[in-house]
Amino acid sequence: MRNYLRNIYQTLKTILVGMRITIGYCFARTITVQYPDVAPTVLPRFRGFHYYEIERCIGCDLCAKACPVNCIYIEKSAPRKLDKETGLAMGGAIKRYAIDYSKCMFCALCTEPCPTQCLHMGNNHDLSVYNRASTVVEFTELAKQGLQTPMPIWAQKRQPPEWATRTRQAWLDRAKPKREVMLLAMTERQPAPKPVVAATAESAVATAEPTTPTTAKPATDNR
Repeated sequence: MRNYLRNIYQTLKTILVGMRITIGYCFARTITVQYPDVAPTVLPRFRGFHYYEIERCIGCDLCAKACPVNCIYIEKSAPRKLDKETGLAMGGAIKRYAIDYSKCMFCALCTEPCPTQCLHMGNNHDLSVYNRASTVVEFTELAKQGLQTPMPIWAQKRQPPEWATRTRQAWLDRAKPKREVMLLAMTERQPAPKPVVAATAESAVATAEPTTPTTAKPATDNR
């Protein structure tokens, strides 16, 4: 009988501990955000649709290998390497970089192994589309338009809400200075030649030919 009562006590205690937070929210005041007229609440660590810096991508496939659902597709024409002086990837062309968001679960595992930090979780919370094929975002096609992230339907309207206008402009301002190098990343080009390092003063002295000292001949007396 004692064990039976103890089991009942442990059951009730476990339920109350688990429901403590839920009960607090049951009596809290509800707040309704009038979306899309009002901006949604997005936390600083929100994992939204990616934004991709193609000019820094070396096509190493580490993000695709880390993806647990295999939704990242990468194609390049030749190996690429990051130039530390300019911060840009040089070499072959990025032929395709695409993410299938019908399979993506926004785990952010693709951003962690990236050696050049070119793939980021963005603050784009919406990607409503009219067909399943549109869930595959071709970031190389976006780069040709000077974009780093897909534009949702509300960002394409002529008169979006004020918060949507600010968000869209922030995305455009972020990508605007990089539009030229974004286009270069999709074309075949070779790394720029490194500047020739001038010889130091010590090496110049060491390699210089020794000079032979000259002695003045005494003047002869013709008298």
